[in-house]
Amino acid sequence: MSINQVFQAQTIFQDALLARPGVVGVAVGYKNSVGEPSVVVLVEQKRPIAALSAAEMIPKEVNGVKTDVLEIGYIRAYDSPRDRFRPTIPSGVSIGHYKITAGTLGVMVTDKQTGERLLLSNNHVLANSNDALVGDAILQPGPTDGGQNPADRVATLERFVRIRYTDETDPEPPPGGTPPGTGGCDIVSVIVQLTNAIAALLGSNKRVAPTSATKPQTTTGEIQIPTNEVDAAVAKPVNASMFSNDIRGIGVVSGTKAAALGMRVRKSGRTTGYTEGTISLLNATVNVAYGSRTARFTGQIITSPMSQGGDSGSLIVDATENKAVGLLFAGSNLSTIFNPIDRVLSSLNINI
Repeated sequence: MSINQVFQAQTIFQDALLARPGVVGVAVGYKNSVGEPSVVVLVEQKRPIAALSAAEMIPKEVNGVKTDVLEIGYIRAYDSPRDRFRPTIPSGVSIGHYKITAGTLGVMVTDKQTGERLLLSNNHVLANSNDALVGDAILQPGPTDGGQNPADRVATLERFVRIRYTDETDPEPPPGGTPPGTGGCDIVSVIVQLTNAIAALLGSNKRVAPTSATKPQTTTGEIQIPTNEVDAAVAKPVNASMFSNDIRGIGVVSGTKAAALGMRVRKSGRTTGYTEGTISLLNATVNVAYGSRTARFTGQIITSPMSQGGDSGSLIVDATENKAVGLLFAGSNLSTIFNPIDRVLSSLNINI
């Protein structure tokens, strides 16, 4: 059985599997009992077969590909309650939008067009899960860790990729749009700029934030569930010289590396500091809780548990060399979940 056959089976059957009670994700991994590639069904809690209803039962095979069931716990976007770093602020420390609790500054990046240095973290850390305005204050440390606005304002929200929730029914923007911050002759960007200019003339403090999301996908054609690829945002430093390129406990990262099953990775976050883990699942489709709402993410990477709430936004780095692999954004007590780094960089038009 080739790995490509397993990916194909996942694509065909994941919507039907996700519709079953208790299923929170579908991914590709190795079946524990036989060690061969399989479609892995992720459940919040694994129960004895005798306790399952017919609707909850997972088929042993899909399209000739074996399945496995893995208990992964309650998956949520990390957001939780350290020190105030001055005069130099490294990555891997507490940061956050002035209205959230606290997350992690992942790494310093550069804008592809302007070359200016920016701060990379999650949407739910820097943009308050879509509820922020471009220009909003970003604090270090985050509010829960004692950050005060404006005294600890170190950056302002620059742009973010909008998170689309599973209960959204608004139509998808027409194809061909440009991700936030790509600039150029994008008509959406022009409209945003014009709208903001008019608002300023009228004395309004409201601004429009450019956003983007992936196209909803379904194999049944009956229910269109919006999907996401990244939970990501960037902020513009008030004073770029305050920020170091160093990640605490890791050093300076140069370049990127694709994730692979069995790869050892590490991160430095505001809650658990430096930790290591092993990539166990690739191409995962998971439902992630954001408070009372849920967002579905595709193409995600899952590791052994290596983080807790407040570590959101940490850069995932290969354990053998300082190359970026992904951006941590969610997890449970049994797992850590992150976006592939290439998707993050392209969606925000940045380099690392």
